[in-house]
Order: sequence, then structure tokens, then C-alpha cells
Amino acid sequence: MSDDKLHEPESTVEDPVERSWIRRLGPGLITGAADDDPSGIGTYSQAGAQFGYNLLWTLLLTYPLMTAIQLVSATIGRVTGKGLASNIRTHYPKWLLYGAVLLLIVANVINIAADLSAMGAAAQLLVRTPQQLNVVVLGALSVCLQIFVPYDRYARLLKWIALVLLAYVAVALIVPVKWGDVARSIVMPRFSLSSDYLTTIVAVLGTTISPYLFFWQASQEVEEMRSQPGQQPLRRVPRQAPAQMMRISFDTWVGMGVSNLIGFFIVLTAAATLHLHHIDVKTSADAARALEPIGGRFAYALFALGIIGTGLLALPVLAGSAAYAAAGSFRWRSSLALHLSLARQFYAVIALSIAGGVMITFMHFDPIHALYWSAVINGITAVPIMAIIMLMAGSRRIMGQFAVKGLMAWGGWIATVAMAVAAVGVFVPG
Repeated sequence: MSDDKLHEPESTVEDPVERSWIRRLGPGLITGAADDDPSGIGTYSQAGAQFGYNLLWTLLLTYPLMTAIQLVSATIGRVTGKGLASNIRTHYPKWLLYGAVLLLIVANVINIAADLSAMGAAAQLLVRTPQQLNVVVLGALSVCLQIFVPYDRYARLLKWIALVLLAYVAVALIVPVKWGDVARSIVMPRFSLSSDYLTTIVAVLGTTISPYLFFWQASQEVEEMRSQPGQQPLRRVPRQAPAQMMRISFDTWVGMGVSNLIGFFIVLTAAATLHLHHIDVKTSADAARALEPIGGRFAYALFALGIIGTGLLALPVLAGSAAYAAAGSFRWRSSLALHLSLARQFYAVIALSIAGGVMITFMHFDPIHALYWSAVINGITAVPIMAIIMLMAGSRRIMGQFAVKGLMAWGGWIATVAMAVAAVGVFVPG
């Protein structure tokens, strides 16, 4: 049996509907939308509350960098027909594979815990049920959706959930914003070498350019390929490359654009309200609560609903990326299109990742540390994983004639170096 057959999906889900432009938005859109998860909302809110408009420039910087590394990840998946972990296992030493996957899973479980905590708190604001009960219910709901809803329906569901991100654009339009100050802060931001400022930059980068997004989008390209009859890895069928590369590029640029635009509006909202009124926030739920006397009940409710919706979008991406990575490492069957009985280990990792996150929330950790440092951990973890991804992408042994070069390669390496520099900045004494 070939190596490909051991760990990638072994069934297809046919989709007879012609792919319009909106249907061409898939892995990239879901990946970008999932990036604005509750921990990301908390990080963006803290950045705006603490530094006002002075960190808006980071969201302009992260857009091309994030797009570059996600394009590279998606291309690896589509060209090879394998996820990132499967490729690392095939072409690199096992210690490198297990180290990268371990870093990913640890960061993901911490991130899941932070997201669930924020979702539970946001639900408590709206329905007044106990936060910990909300955490358990939302975690169980996410696991059930991933295990029991067929992949084609689930992918469409995730795309519709992504619309909840528009809530943050609406909130920014409700609260008063001094657009002249916004423009000046973007063009001439006030920089600082303080530890708090540098750590916040790493947190913003870490919540925007996160390892789980690399693994998820690469694996989702494999899922997309398997769901379309006649599609094969581009190394085997180069004639399919022009259409597929165009689709991946469009999907990724749009998806990452959505991610960074929403992040921009969250920082903007927090700066225009919380920073202006000198209100400190510890969680994304705190940010929603603090908005009520400033922006009104509608802004408060929209912000809280957005936290829950983005969490439902992010949890499957976090748990799913961990499952794809583990499956690729140990040659398990791995696909959301497979029945539970055919991919028990894969679905077990999904369930255990979310269960681990739920259990961590019972430890009553400091919410500001959970939200903030989950982003910082992602930022630091991303550096070695990005370097491995770029080495794979540039290898003709792995990618054949589709080895990444030119602007995409430059963009990916610049993103890697930028993340490394930012990560070093965390350890600079304030």
C-alpha cells in the first residue's frame, strides 16, 4: 500500500453544484475567519485598550505576511496531496516531526482552553447560566458537530458561521471613532521598546500568524481535493495546477483579508472606547461588558455574540489541526469526511483536545494570562514550524516543479524572520 493511502482520506464527498465565486471560498476563508477566535478578540481588545490606536499598524503588517505563509501551506497540501505532518514524517527526522507536532498540540490545547473560557463568559453575559456549564456545553457541541456532521455540510456551516465576524464591523460603526487620530496613528505610530509594548506585538502576531492555521489549511486543501471527483495532487496531474493555484490564491487573499480586517476593527473599537475611558480589560468578555455604558446594549450584545460565534468557528480548527498533525505523524486515517468507525484515532484526538481545554478551564487560571499568553505561545511556537514549512516548500524533492520561489518564497521567509524577531523581543527586559 502506498504511503499516500495510509493517512489521507479514503472516501470522497461529491459536490455536484457548480463552483461560483463564493463557493471558491473554502479553506482560506475558514482559516482566516477562525483566526479571529475569542483569544484573538481578547488580545486585540487588550492591545486597543492599553495602547489606543498605536498598534493598528500591526494589522496592516500581518496581512501580507500571514497571506504568504498560508499560501505556502495551502500549496504544499495541494501539490503533494498530504498534510504538513505527513510531509515532515516522510522527508525529515522523526525527532523534528514529533517536536513540531508536540509544540502544536500543546499550544492548541492552551488556546482551546482560553477560547472556551471566553465563550463561557460571553454566554453568561447573555443567558445568565453558569460560566463553567457553558464551557462544557459548548465544548461538547463542537465535538459532536465535528464527529457527526458530514464534511461537506460542515464546511458550508463553517462558512456561514464566519458571517458572525461582521458583528465587529457593526460595533466599530456604532461607537464614536476619531478617524483623524486613526489615520495619524497608522502613518506615524508611537513606538516603544518597553517589554509590555513588545510583548503585545508578539501577542498580536501570534494570534494572527498561528501554527494551527498552517496545519489546518494544508489539510483542508487535501480534503478539498478528495471531495472533488477527478482531482489529484498537482505533482501527479500538473495540468490541474493553473485553475487550482488561482483558486488557492483568491481564497487565501480573501480569507486573510477578512481576518486582518476584523482584527483591525476590534483594536479600533477597543481604542475608541476602552482606551479613551481608561478601562482595563482582562478578557474578551470584559471588553463586551465594558462596551455597554459606552456603546449601548446593542454594541455589548453584538460583541458578546461574536465571541461565541467565532469560538464555534475556531474550536474545530484548533482541535482539527491537532488531529491532522497527530494522524500524519502516526499514519492514521485522517478526514472529517470519514465515518467515526473508520477514523477512531483521528476523532479521538479532536475529542481529547477539546476535553483537555475544558479541564484546564476548571483550574481557574487568570483569564488575562490565558488569553494573552496563548497568543504569545503561538507566536513563539510558530517560528520553528514556519522555518520547516519554508524548507519543505522550496524543496524540489518534495514539491517537484511546484517548488515555491519568487514573491511567495520571499514573503514566507520574511514572515518567518519577522516572527523570530518579534519572539526575541518578548525576552527583552522592559
